[in-house]
Amino acid sequence: MSGGLQDMPGMKRHHDGQPKETDSRTSPFMPMFEVFRNELDEHHDRRERIIKASRDITAASKKIIFSLQRVRSLGSSIPPKISAETQDRAAVIQQHFNTIAPDLAGINGWRYQRQVSPGIQEYTEALSFEHYLRHQKLITVEEAAATVPSNITLTADDYILGIFDLVGELMRFAITTMATSGSLPGSESTDVSTEKRDILMDLRSLRMCFHGLDTTSCKDTSLGRDSEKKMEVMNTCVEKVEAAVYGMIVRGRERPKGWVPDLSDDRGTVGSY
Repeated sequence: MSGGLQDMPGMKRHHDGQPKETDSRTSPFMPMFEVFRNELDEHHDRRERIIKASRDITAASKKIIFSLQRVRSLGSSIPPKISAETQDRAAVIQQHFNTIAPDLAGINGWRYQRQVSPGIQEYTEALSFEHYLRHQKLITVEEAAATVPSNITLTADDYILGIFDLVGELMRFAITTMATSGSLPGSESTDVSTEKRDILMDLRSLRMCFHGLDTTSCKDTSLGRDSEKKMEVMNTCVEKVEAAVYGMIVRGRERPKGWVPDLSDDRGTVGSY
């Protein structure tokens, strides 16, 4: 009987032979496991904060894009009312970035890159769309990175994927503007030394650059995983603008004023990967 008690887990003997339960608080391993527990709790809390902020940034960026789709000209300032809306939402986005900037400091910037990437990509899409409407130029990765806190890294992958999604917004802007104004948006420069550039030329240039993109060496990254599908959507968007321009030139008089192609299915494909 005494041998059985001695072999029971969590029990040890006094010098008088009486069994005594071991106090788990005196185990030398407990402090170590408490440190692990605290680190895991901090990790999960940090991860949830970043995911929530990324979703809020995505939502605010989409609202900026919707507001900018009411613009009807290129290479000029944004109308005051629309500009006020976009600035308010941009300020909200900056607040969310500032909130999670400490969580993404140092090595955590890469540890949680997958959680913050959706928000950064949508923000890049909105930022590049506004930049294009103002200047009819593509924002550079350096210019885009300068608009976020220093602790937050705008990776080349997130930048390129955001520009992929920009093509869909440019397609909607081009087709809607053609329907309302009867002309393709683009440069109206009268300088004979400056080549007139319209939005279709810009979209074709983007398509050519994307086709020259080699992602075979980055299959395990977000760019490698998403580029193939985004390439298909990008090609479709450019083709829709080409078809709309063809229709405006060849069959424009047969269509009623304000006619717009059905784009109801596009929102679910462009910018959602």
